[in-house]
Amino acid sequence: MPSIKRFSQQINENAASLAGQVVQEVVEQMNLSITEEEEAQTLDMYRELLVFFSESLAGREDAAIPEALMRWSKKNAEMQVQAEGKISEIVVRYPPTREVFSDIFTKIGTELDLSLEDLSFILCRINRILDISLNETFFAFERLTEQRQKESNKELIQLSAPIVPVKEDTVVLPLIGYLDGDRIKHIMENVVPQIAEMNTHHVIVDFSGVLTIDDYTAEAMNHIGGTLKLMGIHIAVAGLRPALVQLAVNSGIELSEVESYHSVKQALKSIGE
Repeated sequence: MPSIKRFSQQINENAASLAGQVVQEVVEQMNLSITEEEEAQTLDMYRELLVFFSESLAGREDAAIPEALMRWSKKNAEMQVQAEGKISEIVVRYPPTREVFSDIFTKIGTELDLSLEDLSFILCRINRILDISLNETFFAFERLTEQRQKESNKELIQLSAPIVPVKEDTVVLPLIGYLDGDRIKHIMENVVPQIAEMNTHHVIVDFSGVLTIDDYTAEAMNHIGGTLKLMGIHIAVAGLRPALVQLAVNSGIELSEVESYHSVKQALKSIGE
């Protein structure tokens, strides 16, 4: 295909200027506002993409997708996740980008008198590359969103049961939000061992910030209290609202032996006495 080789050579020799044309036309069509740094990165990416594209047309079928394109795709996804944006804001850029490439390549192909078959081959090849970029952006967005959600959940879990030292041998364990299996696991695996290492004699478990608990959670909390008692730690409960008490009773948990107080202040006063 000598005509395609001429096309490949022209793309390679003018990669930088063509990259600038692509960026400019996409920005204008979509009325985008991008920083100088983002523009420079995009120009470099498209220049490397065009060089790769020209080499693949010249016969390098096994040429790897340019790393700059993959980095750019992942970077787009990362910026959207950090800004809590939608993946659709990236996806909408691809159709005008395809149109710009199609217009540029069709113009060059016409000047070089390419056959319809050759031009179709070229357009299919660039669309395949853009599809790979779009897929990478999707996958990166999903991975980063899932990772961000896990980190957010981890932070929430850690904040849901902080250890608050109030005296040399006394700590308050305020429970916050919804107590589910993940939070109970965090308390058993992280909070209880930490309390044991603090040479603590008294623990006040404050339920005033708990929104609701189910049967499983009530039973698990009873298990946590039993574990602390086996360590020789005195347990007091504060802030149990009537609704939470009823849930515990319905779960078969015996509260008559639980040292319970209306507030943390009352519990501290009792311990002090």
